[in-house]
Amino acid sequence: MMPRDDVDRIMEVMDAAFDPLWGEAWNRMQIESALAIGNTHYWLIAPHGGTPDEGEEAAGFALVRQIFDEAELLLFAVSPQWRRRGLGARLLGRTLDDMKRSGVCKVMLEMRRGNPAESLYRATGFVPVGLRPKYYRCANGDRIDAVTFSFPADEQNN
Repeated sequence: MMPRDDVDRIMEVMDAAFDPLWGEAWNRMQIESALAIGNTHYWLIAPHGGTPDEGEEAAGFALVRQIFDEAELLLFAVSPQWRRRGLGARLLGRTLDDMKRSGVCKVMLEMRRGNPAESLYRATGFVPVGLRPKYYRCANGDRIDAVTFSFPADEQNN
């Protein structure tokens, strides 16, 4: 089970990073429930780029669900104050490396069209593979497309 301190750090980053307009943030119960299942894993990154020590602030986090040799990047965020410092790329790289070591061949993610993290995902090797028109409903009632991306982890191992 995940230490309570880590749940707090994930929630702090999520509260800072996700604009309520988009409705993308999870609540504490959703995070704890996902992690209780056992096939969901998380990574934290500190402002200095390493793993945060106990009690130290997290600058970002990744949450991934793995099923056999496939994984889905459920949530990925870096606090606004720590963006544009390479922490997102470092965190995503570490997460994907760990997934590859655990036997994952493909990592999927779904994001709203226009998500600023798209450039990071593409630079890392994610490619768009699907579109769900008007999939998400914003807090203001507007609808926005979902874009699905895939990362071929097995090809990166060669």
